[in-house]
Amino acid sequence: MEKDNIQEQINDINRKLDIVLEEVLAQKETRQSLEDLTSDLTIVGNDVFKSTVVELENAGVEIDGEALKQLMFKFVRNIDTINEMFEMLESFSDLIKDVTPIMHQMGLDGIRKMNTLEQKGYFDFMQEAVKIIDNVVTHFTVEDVTLLADNIVTILETVKNLTQPDMLKAINSGLVVYKSIELEKVEEYSMWKAIRAMNSKEMKKGIGFMITFLQNITKEMEKADNK
Repeated sequence: MEKDNIQEQINDINRKLDIVLEEVLAQKETRQSLEDLTSDLTIVGNDVFKSTVVELENAGVEIDGEALKQLMFKFVRNIDTINEMFEMLESFSDLIKDVTPIMHQMGLDGIRKMNTLEQKGYFDFMQEAVKIIDNVVTHFTVEDVTLLADNIVTILETVKNLTQPDMLKAINSGLVVYKSIELEKVEEYSMWKAIRAMNSKEMKKGIGFMITFLQNITKEMEKADNK
C-alpha cells in the first residue's frame, strides 16, 4: 500500500515537471520569436534608413547626424508631452462627437424658427420698414436730424401727454363729433342768429373753454420763454 502511494507521488511530480518543461519551452519559443522579430525589424529599419539616405542624397538634401540625434533625444525626453497631446486630441474628438448632435439640433431649430418668422410675414415687414427708413433719409437733411435731436425731449413729452387717457378720450370725442357732422347739411347762421346761439348754455361753456385754453397756452409759452 505504501509502495503504491510513493509511485502516485512520483507520477504527480512527473506531471508537474512536464508542465514546467512545457512552460519553459513555450517561453523559449516566445523569446526566440521576439528575437527573430527584432532582428527582422532591425534589418527592415536599416534598409529603410539606407534607402531614405540614398533618396535624400539624390535629392540634394544633406542630413546632419548630430542634429538628427538631438532630435531623437528631444523626442524621447518629451514623450510624456506627446502622449498628453494625443490625449487632448482624443478628448477633442470625443467633444466634437458630443457637440455635433447638439449643433445639428440647433441648426434645425433655427431653420424652423426662420420658417415660422417668414410665414408670419416678419421678413416682408422688415423689407417695408427699410423702405420707410430710406424715405426718411431721402426726405430729411442732416440739419433736420440735428434739430430733431435738439428737440427730441420736447417731442417725447408732447407724445407722452397726447397718449394720456384723458387726452386720448378728448381727441377721440372730437373725432367722433367731426365724423358725425355732415358738412353738406351744415345750417347757415346769420349774425343775429349766431348772437342768439351764443346765449345758449353749450356755447357759453364752449366760449369759456376756448378762453381758458388760450389763457393757459399763453402762460405756458411765457414759462417756456423764461427757461
